[in-house]
Amino acid sequence: MRLYEKRIGMALTGSFCMYEKIYVEMKHLVEEGAKVTPIFSNHAKSIDSRFGKAEDFLKKAEEITGNKPILTIPEAEPIGPKNLLDILLIAPCTGNTLAKFANGITDSPVLMAAKSHLRNNRPLVISLSSNDSLSMNLKNIGVLMNTKNVYFVPFGQDSCVGKPNSMIAHTDLILSTLEEALEGKQIQPVILSPIHQCFGR
Repeated sequence: MRLYEKRIGMALTGSFCMYEKIYVEMKHLVEEGAKVTPIFSNHAKSIDSRFGKAEDFLKKAEEITGNKPILTIPEAEPIGPKNLLDILLIAPCTGNTLAKFANGITDSPVLMAAKSHLRNNRPLVISLSSNDSLSMNLKNIGVLMNTKNVYFVPFGQDSCVGKPNSMIAHTDLILSTLEEALEGKQIQPVILSPIHQCFGR
């Protein structure tokens, strides 16, 4: 149980279609004995979608982790100065958050958490969920792949016919990715086969 008593920030952004899988992994982290702090972006904490109500997602995160979510930039800022986390996971990480992160923009609780956490040279893990991963955001993935202390959950295309530029993380590898990142290693391979097979169509 390499994640036992590790202080893990779990930052959620607005890819609501991934929440069901993300909450499964949140439960797994708690079962491993990790101390999980939920963090929500401005959109994640306020938008109701066909996947559920924001209020319910906030409540569920607190019920699973036993900790109140961080919801504002001032609440996220002390993460670095007070050394609150051993590792930070952004899951799901939208293309919007990815692009802002790669370009040093800090305008949400999640991005402030990322900036504040990285000042301590501690690992940050990205669980990608973006429809433009192979188009406008490909350059930002490249930037972050080469950024110190930033690691990726392995990812692949999820709908190569309907959404050929879309890629999402294999969320079942989140725990393994965190374990490797805590050792300063990027889990390999980073690019895996499509989430849903597209061959033989």
